[in-house]
Amino acid sequence: MQIHDLPYPDPGLPDARSGPRFLLWLGRNQLGGQLKSLSWGLLHFLSVASLPYGVGFAVQAVVDGSGSRLALAGGLILLLGASLALGDTMLHRTAVTNWITAAARVQQLLARRTAALGAALTRRVAAGEVVAVSTGDVEKIGWFVEALSRFAAAALTVVVVCVGLVLYQPALGIVVAIGMPVLALAVLPLLPRATRRADQQREKAGRATELASDTVAGLRVLRGIGGEELFLDRYRRASQEVRTAAVRSARMWSLISAVQVLLPGLLLIAVVWYGIELARQGRITVGELVTVYSAVMILNYPLRHFEEIAMAYSFSRPSAQRAARVLSIERVTEPGGLRTAEAPAGDLYDPVTGLLAPAGLLTAVVCGDPDLAGRLADRLGGHPTDADSGTGSDPGSDPDSLPSVLLGGVPLDELPLDTARTAVLVQDKDPVLLSGTLAELFDVPSSGSVRPEEALAAAQCADVLDALSQASLDDDPMHARITERGRSLSGGQRQRLALARSLVTDPEALVLDEPTSAVDSHTEARIADGLRALRSGRTTVVLTSSPLLLDRADRVVLVHEGTVAAVGEHRELVLAEPRYRAVVTRETDEEAASAALSQNGGTPLRGEPGIGDAGIEELTEIEETA
Repeated sequence: MQIHDLPYPDPGLPDARSGPRFLLWLGRNQLGGQLKSLSWGLLHFLSVASLPYGVGFAVQAVVDGSGSRLALAGGLILLLGASLALGDTMLHRTAVTNWITAAARVQQLLARRTAALGAALTRRVAAGEVVAVSTGDVEKIGWFVEALSRFAAAALTVVVVCVGLVLYQPALGIVVAIGMPVLALAVLPLLPRATRRADQQREKAGRATELASDTVAGLRVLRGIGGEELFLDRYRRASQEVRTAAVRSARMWSLISAVQVLLPGLLLIAVVWYGIELARQGRITVGELVTVYSAVMILNYPLRHFEEIAMAYSFSRPSAQRAARVLSIERVTEPGGLRTAEAPAGDLYDPVTGLLAPAGLLTAVVCGDPDLAGRLADRLGGHPTDADSGTGSDPGSDPDSLPSVLLGGVPLDELPLDTARTAVLVQDKDPVLLSGTLAELFDVPSSGSVRPEEALAAAQCADVLDALSQASLDDDPMHARITERGRSLSGGQRQRLALARSLVTDPEALVLDEPTSAVDSHTEARIADGLRALRSGRTTVVLTSSPLLLDRADRVVLVHEGTVAAVGEHRELVLAEPRYRAVVTRETDEEAASAALSQNGGTPLRGEPGIGDAGIEELTEIEETA
């Protein structure tokens, strides 16, 4: 695989059971590139290791006064220099190719997994961790893949040189052959501690990245409530923890580097001292001593790659573990599905909670727990999470074993992925607006029945269009650019644009989680009317506690403690269901007691919302005024 051939047609199915298994899988899939790099690495390192023989041969020729042997030694050194340069160039080229292609493969795998999981990914893995995996972790994994072939070539070179020295000059060669394994293995006792410190540094850096990502995402809100400095202080403390962990990790690696310098120096001193004694005794020549000395000096170069591979593995193992964690997350609905690609139609039913959204009606769902509402929205879209094990089922049960949501009697997890997402669209309470023009924002898969202008009008986006028109050079709001995540817009404007985008898709069933939480009551009332009119005859589910939306729904469902507790119209439930009234009107315990007293023949307290006939009349007046 060459760089110009990227991206991969198919990055493959990774072994994500653990970090080391994932690294091994990457190595197997790049075996051809690793062998090329190993071959050029052997040429490079063996050329470097052979230079001492040429130098020693030249020195001995000068001592003996032989011009022909000196010329031969010069030619040998020139040939070795040329092969060294060629090997080094091609080794660097192939090793970097391995690095880039491995990083590209991991990024493609992460992108494919992100696309398959959608919004469910960030509910199971923190957004900051996903960012860290797709950036820094990918680079560290590529570093290990790139360093592996160089290490293998260096290790083979050390073995060849030791064997060659034993055959060339046994007296000194045996000393080198015994000393080299000691040098190579001397740092092993230090590696576990260095690895632990590297893991701690990586963990703290991941937490700091998550905190930074969350702070930037909520910067507008933080400024509004005066919490900006609080979160900045938290990030400063987190960054200082990362710095401290990095210093502790660097100390261990500096100690390992010192050992890699000290021990070869001691071996060199021993070789020189013993070699001089042998030369005095006439057992070796001066040229042989120079050859062995130079060989020991040169071997320091391949030995450095032992330290590099240890360092690369220590940093890449936790990175591979994090990548494997993300890649191991499975979607309940298989991408291929078990049924045909035809999208079903009919009632939307969740067997876990008992929620039924009749076809063609606007159903409002009230949940006292916002987290439960979010999980329910995910389930309705075919994205159950680990937290679903506590939603209307036995605690601790596997969410994958829960029965699937049905659309027209067809389980969503038996549909192909594209069909399931076309049939049921979920807009969560924090939708994302990607950077680009407004026209690109509405360039989404849709039925074509709803035009962007109609959706914008239903979502009450007139003021948003005016603001974008002023920012556009040609006064066309559809050509105006939206910044990343819509940061140039207010929260309510972003929410309305996201709602308009969802309306344009015109799915068979649309699930909206708190679609008007960031707008004022007057705008909310108009959005409720526009939503009802535009989605007439289409299945729509709105999870909300807003009386304005609830009053315009065809039917209202109260979900209490994971199951459906009551079904009816908004005004009926306010009168008849205390749990519903407590959620919708924010009724206190004292007000609930007064309401119970009035139902038993006592005098209701006028002016308290949701209490007796007077309270209902006042609530009605508030809604009509809005």
